[in-house]
Amino acid sequence: MRNQVPAATPVAKKTVWGSASFAKRAVAILLSATFLVTGCKKDEVDPTPDQTSTLTANAGADQQVQVGETVKLDGSASTDSKGAPLTFQWTVATKPAKSTAAISSANTAKPTFVPDEVGDYELELTVSNANGTSKDKVKLTATVAQPIAIDKSITVKTVLTDRVANPELPDYIVTKSIAVSHELTIEPGVVIAFERDTRLDINDNGGLVVAKGTAEKKIRFIGAEKTKGFWSGIMIYSGSNANVFEYIEVMHAGSRALVSSTKAGMALFGGGKAQIALKNSLFSQNDGYGLLVQEGGILREFAANSFTKNTEAGIIVDPANVVKLDAASVFTGENGRNVVEIKGYYLRDGNDITWNGFKDKTPYRLLGDFAVEIGLTLSPGVTIEAARDVMIMINSKGYLIAKGTATEKVTFTGAERTGAFWKGMIIYSTNSRNLIENAEISNGGSLVIVSGKKANLALYGGNLTLKNTVVSKSGGYGVFVSYTGRLNDDASTANTFTANAQDNIQLEK
Repeated sequence: MRNQVPAATPVAKKTVWGSASFAKRAVAILLSATFLVTGCKKDEVDPTPDQTSTLTANAGADQQVQVGETVKLDGSASTDSKGAPLTFQWTVATKPAKSTAAISSANTAKPTFVPDEVGDYELELTVSNANGTSKDKVKLTATVAQPIAIDKSITVKTVLTDRVANPELPDYIVTKSIAVSHELTIEPGVVIAFERDTRLDINDNGGLVVAKGTAEKKIRFIGAEKTKGFWSGIMIYSGSNANVFEYIEVMHAGSRALVSSTKAGMALFGGGKAQIALKNSLFSQNDGYGLLVQEGGILREFAANSFTKNTEAGIIVDPANVVKLDAASVFTGENGRNVVEIKGYYLRDGNDITWNGFKDKTPYRLLGDFAVEIGLTLSPGVTIEAARDVMIMINSKGYLIAKGTATEKVTFTGAERTGAFWKGMIIYSTNSRNLIENAEISNGGSLVIVSGKKANLALYGGNLTLKNTVVSKSGGYGVFVSYTGRLNDDASTANTFTANAQDNIQLEK
């Protein structure tokens, strides 16, 4: 559209541009032209300016919590008025002076936080996006529940619950020795502290314990003071097949003997055929053994247990229960003796068995003379140590297969690796399966073993095939064979003999 402006009427006078009347007329013409131009664009609408988006942070309601509790924070109620997505950032604004607690996954809507000291915590949430930021705080007040005293024996069905979130603090405190004569269930996470010289007895004829923790929430039996040998320990008399301990810790026990004169964190009484299942558990810092199993006691199950920093060996067990020990359990964690101690004369119950080695190479140590009256197989890598002057006997009802490999020998030696330390091994068995191959036999011959002779190995009426074995450091003969014994004909050349006090092989005539 074109704008038309009327022509000015001629006048005789010269136009005066500065006059007021002319100025008014010029303004009118300009306004008329503007109206005409804008009127041509009546279909176009000016855009409406954006309104500012509003962000609102919401850190959730204030909470009363426990020290050690995993607190779930929640900022998901934070909003943007236009629904735009938000980013989250949590920080600790204030906390008790000694606290070192921090927020886990602090850049998420729902992080977690574990208060580690009594007191108040202020946690601040900042939400943000391209439209701005907003902040809010939540207050956590952390306290500690007081432990409940256990000062009476348990004579009714009882359940102990996890009352205190902090696994370093006790839920219960045993103020005097307690006898359990009914079913006791201990839930995951429970911590029971024992006052000085107190003990827990799980009695037979009704007493049983079910203590099943988890990897995240272990059940702990500890001293009220966390020092080695503060309380006595746990004595199991119960023969119930429901007794179970999983993911437990037994620490600081051994102040007094549990069995005869022997101290331990836990002991199984043999006379009543006490039994337990024990898995994924720790015995540590006990002034004595970690676990004691008397002859007659039963390890119903045993798997992935650890024994560390006990004054004696981690475990002492009778011969019948050795077969229950698994390769994954650890017995070498700074104990007084990093061995599996075996106390008991006979191995004669049950079918033929195999003793396996351990991943941590723990040796078996025989504390006294040891008689085998069933078939015993020793796996490659197994080490049998004997205490001073101890003898191993393979009796007529039993047999021995000790077959190692070139790299994983089966070893028979003394608890101290010095010549003539233990008495040696004697084979009475005529079983054709008797075999020692890829093995080492050393440091025997401390005392006469048979017929006035000292030897690392003696055959008295027994049969044996001996191959690829090193026989050394005997206080007498390497091998002594009575006139009724039978040794493979090539034994003198199929094996290695070193540093024996007398002949390598002596055949009685």
